[in-house]
Amino acid sequence: MLLANALVCDENFRMIDSALRIEKDRIAGLVSEDIPAADDRINLNGCMILPGFIDIHIHGAAGADICDGTPEAIRTVSHFLSTRGVTRFCPTTMTTSALDLEHILSNIASCMNKEINGAMIQGIHLEGPFLSAEKCGIQNEKFIKNPDISYFKRLNDTFPGAIRIVDVAPEKEGAMEFVEEASKICSVSMSHTSADYTMATDAIRRGLSHASHLFNAMPPLNHRNPGAVMAVFDSEKVTAELICDGIHIHPAIVRMAFSLLGRDRTIVVSDSMRAAGMPDGEYFLGGKKVLVYDKRTSYANGRLAGSVSNLLEEFGNLIRYGIPFDHAVRSVTINPARRLKIDSVTGSIEKGKFADLTVLDKNMNVRMTILMGKIIYRAPE
Repeated sequence: MLLANALVCDENFRMIDSALRIEKDRIAGLVSEDIPAADDRINLNGCMILPGFIDIHIHGAAGADICDGTPEAIRTVSHFLSTRGVTRFCPTTMTTSALDLEHILSNIASCMNKEINGAMIQGIHLEGPFLSAEKCGIQNEKFIKNPDISYFKRLNDTFPGAIRIVDVAPEKEGAMEFVEEASKICSVSMSHTSADYTMATDAIRRGLSHASHLFNAMPPLNHRNPGAVMAVFDSEKVTAELICDGIHIHPAIVRMAFSLLGRDRTIVVSDSMRAAGMPDGEYFLGGKKVLVYDKRTSYANGRLAGSVSNLLEEFGNLIRYGIPFDHAVRSVTINPARRLKIDSVTGSIEKGKFADLTVLDKNMNVRMTILMGKIIYRAPE
């Protein structure tokens, strides 16, 4: 396949006029536009070719929820993501009973490494149950438990290699031991926490390397009590998720976060629930009723309950917020790939890597999504 007449994001995340050759499932390299016409040539009419987007925190979309625990739900979310330029994703769980959780994990694991007519499952993001009840948000407090490394290892043994990120509140009893041991298995993320700066920093020293939806479900940054947020900024290695839907974080704070974290530690996520891509109305998340109106989710006393956004919308927001273009691209491509330790095979447009690509027109609409050299979504003409 030859993608011609395009602006291509090269391996240094610079946009250049070029054609891109794909051979089987791999990127063969950038080529001259002067090469002879080929039967597999696709004229992109000046569109941008970016690395495929990677969403490492998503609960649902298009009316389906990962915790529905069915292959149909996985396929629905996967297809929806492909229409938004996402090539790989981490289905993300909610806090639920041990029995339900194992069923949900089994369903996700059974869909891994299979063609599901859309974005590829790249592993599981286990958001519960090792969270703070005080900061649990819409997570079901009934099933929250202290970090239990034996239990986690049993899950990992049952679904080997499937769990790529596990969330924990550092202040919970047993959390530090959990961080030390679980970090040998997968990425450990700080989430739904009331941890202060000292405690969060200690967890980072012990192996915690990521923060889920930074600023949300954790104490705000304070100049006398900097808390977990400042511990993330103060670290040189911790990556941080940002929900850039314009609702969860103010644009000015997004700009501050990108400035402090630098180009390599920002990871934009959707954290979307089943109402993403759906009309306003009533939906359910974690067994609780959620109201969706004008792109905002709310439950109980008006608190946020995930998003109804997606990486494509958020990427556009970043550009509007004034985030440098290459930083914005990195935050939805190579940075999440590096977090999942798959950056050697995807996340950037380099010869030999998988041909995971997102093609956008000048209005930031997805024209084509390509996964491992196969077109998984093509916009209607």
